[in-house]
Amino acid sequence: MMMLTFIFLMALIIPTILLTLFSLINFSTPFSNKNRETSSPFECGFASSSKARTPFSLRFFLLAVLFLIFDIEIIILLPAPILTNSSPTSSFMLPMVMFLLILTMGLAHEWNEGSLEWMS
Repeated sequence: MMMLTFIFLMALIIPTILLTLFSLINFSTPFSNKNRETSSPFECGFASSSKARTPFSLRFFLLAVLFLIFDIEIIILLPAPILTNSSPTSSFMLPMVMFLLILTMGLAHEWNEGSLEWMS
């Protein structure tokens, strides 16, 4: 138990010391001159041909967020077969079914809204 406490304290103390040290080094050095040329992305010495922040499709963003949501759903549902074998009661089954029902309703809503269509 003593060793675990020591490791926990070191995990708190060492990053705090490093953070303080790096902050002091950062504030003690003089600030560099920030202008448009130095803050732009480096493109092999050539002047940039376009702005770095070009807008992208909102449909693409929505589709990416939906992909992440359903990807996380799969990660959450992966332990379900293991729980089925190890647990004699199905106490986890109702929350899993409710989880799947809510996600299915969300998928139906997104499909009805047309958010899953890439180009129309």
